[in-house]
Amino acid sequence: MSDTSAVQSTGSTTTATTSTTASKNVLGKDDFLKMMIAQLKNQDPLNPMDGTAFTAQLAQFSSLEQLTNINTQLTSFTQQQQALGNSQSVNFIGKQVLAKGSTVNVDGNPVPLSYNLGADAASGQIQVYDSNGQLVDTLSFKNQKQGLNSVVWNCPSSAKGNYTFAVSALDNSGQSVSASTMAQGTVTGVNFHDNATYLVVGGQEIGFSNVVSVK
Repeated sequence: MSDTSAVQSTGSTTTATTSTTASKNVLGKDDFLKMMIAQLKNQDPLNPMDGTAFTAQLAQFSSLEQLTNINTQLTSFTQQQQALGNSQSVNFIGKQVLAKGSTVNVDGNPVPLSYNLGADAASGQIQVYDSNGQLVDTLSFKNQKQGLNSVVWNCPSSAKGNYTFAVSALDNSGQSVSASTMAQGTVTGVNFHDNATYLVVGGQEIGFSNVVSVK
């Protein structure tokens, strides 16, 4: 049997070297200063660096240092703002929210299905689907105004869990009207991942930025 340990060792060394090289590709203010000092030490005494060029390099170093400090401050500020936003979002637990989405949590009681119409609608339909994607009910509505609207779904008492719905609408001339669905429910938790905040509603995550209203 051939010995692969040497090959594996070489591969690991190569990976480490590549990683180190990649990290060194970024020129920081310390590297810039070291290069400038080395240039001064090794300049030709009979032909020293021109004062104007040296001043320009000092200006570049000063600008680099300022940009580095600004970047550090912005990073710190962003982290503080994110931490503040995360702590404030916990206050949403127990509140009723309305957000962009098509999922509603059903417990056997009538539940409002909310949606936003892009224009006045003469007629429309709401199709309700169970968790398996099967159509379970179709509701109709007439003469609704542009903006936020809702229709109460008198679901069967046996209906439990998460359901989804879709809305289609027509205006007086029979032209399609845009309709965006809204999810609603009680916030039971808050999750933080992917540098974003998500509210847990009916076991589903809703992006904090998608929330329209809170009660």
